Amino acid sequence: MVIVGLTGSIGMGKSTAATMLRQMGVPVYDADAAVHALQAPGGLALPPIEAAFPGVVKEGVLDRQALGARVFGDKAALRRLEAIVHPLVGQRQRAFLKRASFRRAPLVVLDIPLLFEGLGERRVDATLVVSAPAFLQRRRVMARPGMTAARLDGILRQQVPDALKRRKATIVIPTGLGLAPTRAALVRAVAKLKKRPELSWPMHPWREKFTGTLARARRK
Repeated sequence: MVIVGLTGSIGMGKSTAATMLRQMGVPVYDADAAVHALQAPGGLALPPIEAAFPGVVKEGVLDRQALGARVFGDKAALRRLEAIVHPLVGQRQRAFLKRASFRRAPLVVLDIPLLFEGLGERRVDATLVVSAPAFLQRRRVMARPGMTAARLDGILRQQVPDALKRRKATIVIPTGLGLAPTRAALVRAVAKLKKRPELSWPMHPWREKFTGTLARARRK
């Protein structure tokens, strides 16, 4: 099973590409959706987040703006938050990969916004980077409710530049020409990537970690 990382800077069309991949029958793991589920009412991340950042959970609901204000510009606080969320997201990733393996999926996609920022390219066999011209990216993002030029610039400063992402990518998916060309590029990319050697699975450390956890559970 070939594991592919899908990423791209804000406004580049990553969510659209992920939807197209699902429509093509490719299993896609959505890291953002996993984080939202973990932080939703009753989510596993809420108690440790409240313990680390008192006051950001109100009546069982996470105040995302309050949490954002606590970690914005504070690297130590951000690391505390990541130390809570990342292991839980990793558990969901491993469960996703296990299910896909049982179903004998030839290729799966991990939709991870900050793939390169977190050195996630080391944990996949190949990477897809969605990219569009900078003027189009800015126009898309500025159309979002509540977005400002200053906020967009701040987000971009925290992300690996698009030019570097494209250089590091296995395949670049252009998203500035319309939906049909994007879909056609994804079809070609999937066909090509399915022919790659299956490096990450079943010998990937994620599987080894899962197997070790399962073995310990059986011994109890």
